[in-house]
Amino acid sequence: MSNQSRHVTFGRRGFMKTAGVAGGAFALSSALPMRVFAKPAQVKVGQIAPMTGSAAEFGPFYRDGAQLAIDHINAAAREVFGGPIISAHITEDTNTLPTPAIESARKLVEADGVAAIIGGWSSGVTVATATSVSIPSGVVQISNGSTSPLISVLPEDREADMLFRTTSSDALQGVVAAQLANGEIMEDYKFKTASTIFVNNPYGQGLSNAFARSFQLRGGTVHAQVPHPEEVQPTYKSQLAVALKDEPDLLVACSYPGHTATFLKECRDVFGFTNWQFVDGNKSTKVLDAVGAGDLVGKMGTAPGQDPSIPAFKNFAEALEKEFGHDRVPPFTESAYDAGMVIGLAIAKAIAEDGGEINGRVLRDNLRPVANPPGQTIVGGDMESLVAGMQAIKEGKDVDYSGAAGACDFDDNGDVKTPIALWKYTEDGTETVQIQSAENIPSE
Repeated sequence: MSNQSRHVTFGRRGFMKTAGVAGGAFALSSALPMRVFAKPAQVKVGQIAPMTGSAAEFGPFYRDGAQLAIDHINAAAREVFGGPIISAHITEDTNTLPTPAIESARKLVEADGVAAIIGGWSSGVTVATATSVSIPSGVVQISNGSTSPLISVLPEDREADMLFRTTSSDALQGVVAAQLANGEIMEDYKFKTASTIFVNNPYGQGLSNAFARSFQLRGGTVHAQVPHPEEVQPTYKSQLAVALKDEPDLLVACSYPGHTATFLKECRDVFGFTNWQFVDGNKSTKVLDAVGAGDLVGKMGTAPGQDPSIPAFKNFAEALEKEFGHDRVPPFTESAYDAGMVIGLAIAKAIAEDGGEINGRVLRDNLRPVANPPGQTIVGGDMESLVAGMQAIKEGKDVDYSGAAGACDFDDNGDVKTPIALWKYTEDGTETVQIQSAENIPSE
């Protein structure tokens, strides 16, 4: 696993090559006079990401999204505290599977000594690493992409309060997916019956159940919910036969790109069925390349987060392309940035309060105070706002981080509520069709 690590310190790009960040419109040196602390504390931050396996397409985006946040935090910290406050960002591969992910998380905690972990993407990975490594070790973990409702009520975290996430629970996405399938959102898009095929882990099962419950409450019929293994299989004919047995109008796929690319082709070529609806896990160029645009163009899906109209998302997307060359933002890349940002702001608050050793529990206690209202707003990706906000933290004032994925207000379960996007496949990728704000999504 360690051969997939990326050990990155602040100096990797020489103070980001220029003091102007996020569009180059703001020079850090003009924000505030340099105030030097007697060497501010520095903390190591770890990350677990799917660099290989069924979601390998997404791992580099999540790594770079988090690194961008750490670069921004350290740039602001130089102005406010006189030096960087995050000493290293260490990324380890999960292989998109729980067992390798546990070993990667253990390496980050026991060998690298991180105080916080960003990730995982897969809910199965997050539950496994949290229960086996981060919670018992007292390391705060912030998932950027795990949406299973189980995470909200994970028994092992009930008292510990060490597991957070910067994306919404699928309790929201499942409702929007059901609204979409039931014709409540688009006039020319309505189905009466459906089946689901889902990856057999907390993510797939939770999302399939949330959709099925909400669709049935709306009068729809769900013929079957069919699981498949987490490891990519050479064929899914047996699962598809069960899912399509009663001739549903729609097949909802709650899986990852590696699985989806295979079973969609079999669904079309063996069973002659192409009425598909998708979720965040299969919003993928890999799926488009494998299946072909002919059968995918116009097919609809849902995904948490990603409201391109909000300033923080625009700032983030522009900076991500400028610094890392990414001209697209897969789901949960922006929430990886948000996870890095709130960890960095929590470190800043701990330094300002001079609380001694900065460990996972100290960071946990400072997350909600920097992310939730009330307080001076810190807009994601806006360096002027970030420097001013970090100065406010230093002065003991309240701050409220407004993220690239939307509101970053942690509730008692460590959850946030972000928008749900409706998207569709195009000839060469995907396109956002509509944004459902969190406030306008019904509870079921």
